Amino acid sequence: MTEIYVIRHVQAEGNLYRHMQGHWDGDVTSLGRLQRDALAERFRDIPVDAVYSSDLYRARFTATAVTRYHPQLRIREDRRLREINVGPWEAVPFANAVWEQPELFDVFMHDPEHFYLEGAETYRQVQLRALEALREIAAENPGRTVAIATHGITIRCMLTGLMGLSLNDTEAVPIFANTGVAHLLVEGGRFTVDYLNDVSHLPPELMNKPDRRTSLRHICIDPAQYRDFYERCYADSWQNAHGDLTGFRAETYYEAALAHHRADPESVMLLLDGEAPAGLLDLDPERGARAGYGWISLLYLLPEYRGRGLGVQVLGRATAHFENLGRKALRLHAAEDNPAALAFYKKWDFEPLSWTQGAKGKLWLMEKKLRGHGHGTL
Repeated sequence: MTEIYVIRHVQAEGNLYRHMQGHWDGDVTSLGRLQRDALAERFRDIPVDAVYSSDLYRARFTATAVTRYHPQLRIREDRRLREINVGPWEAVPFANAVWEQPELFDVFMHDPEHFYLEGAETYRQVQLRALEALREIAAENPGRTVAIATHGITIRCMLTGLMGLSLNDTEAVPIFANTGVAHLLVEGGRFTVDYLNDVSHLPPELMNKPDRRTSLRHICIDPAQYRDFYERCYADSWQNAHGDLTGFRAETYYEAALAHHRADPESVMLLLDGEAPAGLLDLDPERGARAGYGWISLLYLLPEYRGRGLGVQVLGRATAHFENLGRKALRLHAAEDNPAALAFYKKWDFEPLSWTQGAKGKLWLMEKKLRGHGHGTL
């Protein structure tokens, strides 16, 4: 009898930032790295003979949990195990997709049998390629124990096909939690599902929790059309950091935002809760370009949106933007007398590099490594 463990990947940036992340190849999160440690302990004493993975980073990273205590095994990558390709929705925030195509997004979530988006895969196409890969893996490993690291929708498509269920049967086969495990038994070419979505290896603090945060959408803006709002946001950000507006020059920061927009029309973003303004993100596309890092000039939420776990969504916009440009890190300045900002950036993997004297005190140069440059290593 062949045993196959099918594993959903650890928490990845798209899960945290609330982005569509089909084939978008982002990093894993700090929580994801801890989930991998727990998953590795689960497989410590399981005599695994072969490990397969989607070729996307979050799945390959997850597969290393199995090889940690079985270092003789090589991870075999297979593109057929990838997540669904969502075409024009790749790396798009959930809120943008919902706002722009609400009916289609509802079909994507609740009626997968009928989902169709030009340039994207259908669920049925994912099912066909994933089942083909699974059956080949089983045939190549008779009587052995195999682990497969793959993705949430891919697992649903694969297992509903094996079980003869409709793709719409989300109760029988839900989307697995991060590192959720299915155990399959194969004998004579016949598959039996032993269990689904088991996360008993995760302690409570590493479990997926229901994400009830507001989903923020964004639009790219010309600062010239939002000058008053931009300057008010920057002034409030300055006052939060320094306690007063001494040294603040609105014209200086507004002119810089205009230059950012001229260099890259997608560099200045207005964050929205539905139609209501929620904040601003201003990225400098030229600063650090030769050195390979991206620069965040302003990351701001209006007071009523603070303290609700939404800042990381805004950070996600900057991360995705600069990862897509091939930058190796994000950098910014944070005032020493703004402990809330320093704590926020440290929580999301920014490290202090050095400090300089600002108009009102010490400014820390903070850096977050992007995938492939420190955090994206296996």
